[in-house]
Amino acid sequence: MHRTWAIIERELRRFRRSPTLIVMSLFFPIVQLVVLGYAFGGIVKHLKVAVVDHDHGISAVKVRELCSAVASGARTFETIDYSDEGLALADLRNGRLNGVLIIPPEFSRLQLEKAAPRLALIEDNTDTFVATTLAVSVDGMVAALNQQTMDPHRLPARSTLDTVEVYPYVPYIQYLLSGSIVMSVFMMVMIGGGIIFIDDKARGLHEGYLVTPITKLELIAGFNLSGTIKAVMAGLVLMTIGSLIAGIPHPFDPLRLIKVTFVIIVTAFALISLMFLLMVRVTDPLVPRAMFGVLNTMLYFPSGAVYPRQGFPAWMQAISAVDPFTYAVHALKCLLLKDTGIAAISGDLIFLIAFSVVTMTVATLLFRRTL
Repeated sequence: MHRTWAIIERELRRFRRSPTLIVMSLFFPIVQLVVLGYAFGGIVKHLKVAVVDHDHGISAVKVRELCSAVASGARTFETIDYSDEGLALADLRNGRLNGVLIIPPEFSRLQLEKAAPRLALIEDNTDTFVATTLAVSVDGMVAALNQQTMDPHRLPARSTLDTVEVYPYVPYIQYLLSGSIVMSVFMMVMIGGGIIFIDDKARGLHEGYLVTPITKLELIAGFNLSGTIKAVMAGLVLMTIGSLIAGIPHPFDPLRLIKVTFVIIVTAFALISLMFLLMVRVTDPLVPRAMFGVLNTMLYFPSGAVYPRQGFPAWMQAISAVDPFTYAVHALKCLLLKDTGIAAISGDLIFLIAFSVVTMTVATLLFRRTL
């Protein structure tokens, strides 16, 4: 037992000398509980709905007032006035809107004549949670409109709501595909980039680089680009196989493949730059393995890969706003589920490229070209 206790004491001393490992081991379950607890089943709010009013009559004004009441009360959606229906539908397809509410001409006249006027709600149904919440909210608003205009002396001819889905039915497996692709890239970045770099440092293999005239920027760029190539390969394999399993329409369309490949490349470089920044001063090979679970939880679930971001509390939406997963998942959803153009994902690409430049610059400044 004396010799056994010596081994136990040595391992406990090593554990005590790694405060990062202690923190992650003890607090990771708490982090996971909080993040996962708020990542599913939240109330979806602050959706963007365009209102195209072709009528401008009294009943149309009542519809707009009810929309304002929803925006200030339940806050399920916020309305944006559009005069051009085509522009509203274009913004809907590009992801700037969640729905378009159209008030047709003669709506007020038909309402006064009890002729059962019809409203139209066109919604982006690639996110089932958002589409269902929006349809229920607008349907309740139409019911409230009917109550306001009901004549007690006549049988009412109620206003009705026609819900139009822009895209064919999207199964949940297709909804999850974008997040799975980004996760495969991240796992390769973590396993083939961060952990290997720390293992090389622990074994002393990085000393060979330090005796060469290579600059810090060249050394970091080499590590990052090699990790990016491996991560892109993983992402492309899962994108190909996952598209076939999930039943993505026209999975091998050449133009879409080019756009998806470019998004995967930019995503891989952003994540490998982030990982290198986190590992640039780490020496303990156990730390990246402990960090994997924390990073997985903190990056994947707030990104909107499994549940819409509109259902998150404010603090999780703040994490989502700076999370590179968020922009990669959104870009891939636009391309795989909607087959949109570059204009719809330009903001995502700009963020990912800027994120890569910033993280790689900071990592270069922190990198020690000494032992």
